[in-house]
Amino acid sequence: MNDLANDSRITPEAFVQHIKSLGRYDFPDPAIVDPKGMGIVAIGGDLTPETLISAYAQGLFPWFNDDEPIAWWCPEPRCVIKPSDYQPSKSLRKQANRVRWQLTLDHAFDEVIHACSLPRSDGLNETESHTWIHDEMIEAYTELHAQGFAHSIEVWDEQGALVGGLYGLKIGGIYFGESMFHVASNASKLAFWGLMRLCEQSNVQLVDCQLPNDHLMSLGAMTLSRTEFLTQLDTLLSNDSNKWHKESHKPLAVSMLKACQAWQLNH
Repeated sequence: MNDLANDSRITPEAFVQHIKSLGRYDFPDPAIVDPKGMGIVAIGGDLTPETLISAYAQGLFPWFNDDEPIAWWCPEPRCVIKPSDYQPSKSLRKQANRVRWQLTLDHAFDEVIHACSLPRSDGLNETESHTWIHDEMIEAYTELHAQGFAHSIEVWDEQGALVGGLYGLKIGGIYFGESMFHVASNASKLAFWGLMRLCEQSNVQLVDCQLPNDHLMSLGAMTLSRTEFLTQLDTLLSNDSNKWHKESHKPLAVSMLKACQAWQLNH
């Protein structure tokens, strides 16, 4: 599976069929096993790349504490955001013009995921101060990054220090957001703005934020019913989109986020 995300020979439809069949487990239909929409649909399994990709392709994601069995979720409703609908706040625009920070893609995945693992209440799907990104999760998503599925966006200050970022999985035309962090004011929001720009340019039509919280809703997120999300998922997975990797995009000054073509490609 190492080159599957970047294999131009496989058709989008075949790609979706293939990734759904990866792994050793048959995930249940959320509508059957969770008719009341509590969110959790399966317990057990493993976090191999094949299992994770198969789960995401079916609308599931893992969420559990390190002293608990692996739990697979498909929440009702689903929190999402359309990159084309995203509008940064006036205050964020002003900050982007004022600071001399830079955005990068996949330059510090390890640092980002470890920073996201520190307890805090800011994230793409976190609503509590404890962390669920423990060593087993870090190892699993680091392997997905090595295989070309998981990606990070980093924010660097004037001294070259990492002050914010986010990570998640990109498959076809959807980005599955996992978590984000900041150690400087609004750095995670600038990373999110960068993600929106990158998705727009790459034909990524939807960002899955999993669970709603006030922070996400303030960024312009909305909710879809689980049925509606799963109905759209196959089409999104099969959409062709530009490939992302460390050398695909040049570092971007955050002051350039307002430009229509924000992320300059490396040629």
